[in-house]
Amino acid sequence: MGLPVRLVLHAQDRNAAEAAAREAFRRIADLDRLMSDYRPDSGLRAIGRSREPVRVSPEMIAVLRRAVEIARATGGAFDPTVGPLVALWREAREAHRLPDPAAIESARKRVGWRHLEVDPSASTVRLARPDMRLDLGGIAKGYILQEALHVLRSTGVTRALVESGGDIVVGDAPPGRAGWRIDVPGADAAFAARAATLSNAALSTSGPTAQFVQIDGVRYSHVVDPRTGVGLTNGITAHVIASDGATADALSTALTVLGPDAAGPILAGFPGVTSVFTH
Repeated sequence: MGLPVRLVLHAQDRNAAEAAAREAFRRIADLDRLMSDYRPDSGLRAIGRSREPVRVSPEMIAVLRRAVEIARATGGAFDPTVGPLVALWREAREAHRLPDPAAIESARKRVGWRHLEVDPSASTVRLARPDMRLDLGGIAKGYILQEALHVLRSTGVTRALVESGGDIVVGDAPPGRAGWRIDVPGADAAFAARAATLSNAALSTSGPTAQFVQIDGVRYSHVVDPRTGVGLTNGITAHVIASDGATADALSTALTVLGPDAAGPILAGFPGVTSVFTH
């Protein structure tokens, strides 16, 4: 999805590590071709070209089911149908000019997770409104990294870290350690302690640090609030630890939109998940 991926492995020897890494990167490439919004020939883009149910892979069903669950739990602060708005703000970042308000309103009419129909029994997906467009940038990366870890484990490499663009998924702890040490500057003591000994979990960070545009003195994040259609200006960075990459990825995106006051009620529905906010 346009970002480098880093693997850190502990294996019995170099050959085993390289073979495992090749399998993991092959899985990453396959899923990228399936779920990337940047590829016009991706499976994701094919869904948006039809008003009829589209038969999709089990992986796509899994991601979209989880996306809908988190959209419902967060009141639409995370929304996998935000594609029309994301496209507008990509153009804004390139042109350094705010989207036209009329264009934002038009795009908002084509956004709404409730109009995404996922049928696991038939393995189909349907976008019920015209010109809707899926964007899985807030969940697919975490899912893909988790799948890469599954592949590594299947080759016998259980002590591994997979990282890309603010998302980290880890397996068993490195030899002689309690866990993988992940530094989260500005985090409170409890979150920092858990991140410093992370194992068999995922940590995701979402915020305006790396991707943003500054227009008329205002910094607009690449994360768009699906409810308003505007890039975030709150300057908040959310960090989430969860048991899997997709959940951590999507919840960090949603909490960046919602802010600290909403974190407690939201995370009450996700046992074992913790978060912290930094600026």
